[in-house]
Amino acid sequence: MWGAGSPCSSRVSLDGSIQNMGLYKLELELKRGRHLAVRDRGGSSDPYVKFKIAGKEVFRSKTIHKNLNPVWNERTTLVVDCLSEPLYIKVFDYDFGLLDDFMGSAHLHLESLEQQRTIPVNLELTDSQHPDQDLGSLELNVTLTPKHSPVEERRDSTQQSERRRKSLFWRGIVSIALIEGRDLTPMDPNGLSDPYVKFKLGHQKYRSKTVPKSLSPQWREQFDLHLSEETGGEVEITVWDRDTGRRDDFIGRCQLDLSTLTKEQTHHLQLPLEESRGLLVLLVTLTASAHVSISDLTITPLDDPLERKEIARRYSLLRSFSSLKDVGVVQVKVMRAEGLMAADVTGKSDPFCVLELNNDRLQTHTVYKNLNPEWNKVFTFNVKDIHSVLEVTVLDEDRDRSADFLGRVAIPLLQIRNGEQKSYVLKNKELSGPSKGVIYLEMDVIYNTVKAALRSVVPAEQKYMEEEPKVSKQLLQQNFNRVKRCIMVLISYGAYINSCFEWESTQRSITSFLLFVVGVWNFELYMLPLALLLLLLWNFFCSSNETSETTMEAMFEWDEDEDDKEDKESEHRGLLEKLYAIQDVFVSVQSALDEVASHAERVKNTVNWTVPFLSWLAVTALGAASALLYLVPLRYVVLVWGVNKFTKKLRNPFAINNNELLDFLSRVPSDVQVVQYRELKLDPGQSPSKRGRTNPS
Repeated sequence: MWGAGSPCSSRVSLDGSIQNMGLYKLELELKRGRHLAVRDRGGSSDPYVKFKIAGKEVFRSKTIHKNLNPVWNERTTLVVDCLSEPLYIKVFDYDFGLLDDFMGSAHLHLESLEQQRTIPVNLELTDSQHPDQDLGSLELNVTLTPKHSPVEERRDSTQQSERRRKSLFWRGIVSIALIEGRDLTPMDPNGLSDPYVKFKLGHQKYRSKTVPKSLSPQWREQFDLHLSEETGGEVEITVWDRDTGRRDDFIGRCQLDLSTLTKEQTHHLQLPLEESRGLLVLLVTLTASAHVSISDLTITPLDDPLERKEIARRYSLLRSFSSLKDVGVVQVKVMRAEGLMAADVTGKSDPFCVLELNNDRLQTHTVYKNLNPEWNKVFTFNVKDIHSVLEVTVLDEDRDRSADFLGRVAIPLLQIRNGEQKSYVLKNKELSGPSKGVIYLEMDVIYNTVKAALRSVVPAEQKYMEEEPKVSKQLLQQNFNRVKRCIMVLISYGAYINSCFEWESTQRSITSFLLFVVGVWNFELYMLPLALLLLLLWNFFCSSNETSETTMEAMFEWDEDEDDKEDKESEHRGLLEKLYAIQDVFVSVQSALDEVASHAERVKNTVNWTVPFLSWLAVTALGAASALLYLVPLRYVVLVWGVNKFTKKLRNPFAINNNELLDFLSRVPSDVQVVQYRELKLDPGQSPSKRGRTNPS
């Protein structure tokens, strides 16, 4: 608790009565700042506010860019047990990559506040080193309420959990296609900019790619945001200029009011930027919420024979071409966990589960002070892509800070066995090694095969809550080794072919020569997909994945100590600008190596039948291509393809470019993902179920 060791045994109230020290609920509303100090060269600042009690940071506001009269309107609720500890408020100017500039501070004596009443407070900011300087002021609303009993505290905690869980129920989907920008403000010395766009709806964020050296950038990106009761109805849009080695320049902002848009209709919008010239062109569609829900074990849709039959009929082959984005439905029963890690000083944890399927995110309730929790909850998700991966994360709830990580599992939907209750060994954050504990899940998935196949060759849904890439020497070395291994395979094949030319083996060279002559003399184009088809079938009947799986596991073992060391080093700030330029180069090289290695591994894993569904899809596509090229002259096939490519933009000016082959390969897991998705084998001697029953919670 805050203020431990302070003389807080009793105090005198405003009416003169003595009150024993207890718990208090402090509700803060940070409204706005007025005439704040200038800290940037452009005559403005990027202010944010920190609140501290007893030297500990308890709340930090969002950053308002380029504004000396910022409006925050942010609320937070704190629990304090010592009113003699003042609340310290400090204002800083955010500087990307550099030490943030101090803009002033103030403090508020909590014991002087009238309780159970909202009090408006105006705090003048000061700087002890420059006491005569006018630094502006902050406006707050403060409410101090005594918490009379632990029961009330637990009820408030339960209400907060309910509010947090309520924000996870989507009431609509906002589908946004970012098309282009027009006549943007130049921010670089060359008279151009490197623009990118940030979108924010509640806690959901999306960042577009950067278009270099352009004032009329073409993005053509599509993404979905989820509209809930808590997120409100306004999308905040900001445009930035990317600068290497220093803070990105702010170009402009605009807002999208979703309440003015008609549902189930695509709107072509041109939004002008408020603080500079230029505009953004968007296509926005509001649709009804996806089928996402939470219930108890007593309400399980797929366990009801009539409802299961209705759902199966909805996704039958007869309805393959209706609602193509609605591929299927998955039901997840989160039963219990055993042998979890103790995250609290009491030797216990307060675990809850978070389930994520693409951008759908739901969570269970919290089971307090228990290492063997039972949730018994049923989650139902709509499936838009059968190649999606269900992530189940177990976290420890902490009242005054972010939740602690306990373990995670990743389960591809195609690996689910319907109706089978399984125990999954929890893994670490990187999904590369075991954590402590086991979670018991039962899953069912029903989907339409035709829709799933059609969705395999369109762009995959992009997650908007992904961590920014970090520089990692070990990850760089790992990606290099992956590329090197793929290149060595090509070199070995090249050496084998070259050995035929060099007549190192007479028998091999004669055989190769005869095959070459016969193949060239009788070559037809249909033989190319037919050869790939035969290769797939050969690996399906003759190859084994056990050896390759062992090799992949050995290759992707992570050095946890090295990762922890790098994480700690990355927290230090105030580095020279050169280091940030080098970091950008390293991230680019690291990402490029990962991209090359992933595509090569995905081709290999398609041929190796790592994902049978995709390999069968490849067999079907190659078989159809072979038949088409055999029956139809090549010139007609090329003509149809060319006409389609040349007229695509004429038929649909706002079409988003994509490559069907790359979209298909994006569904095939790389070797890293194969290792991450593989289940860990539970050691019978270390089974938590044997030792967990003797440990009462």
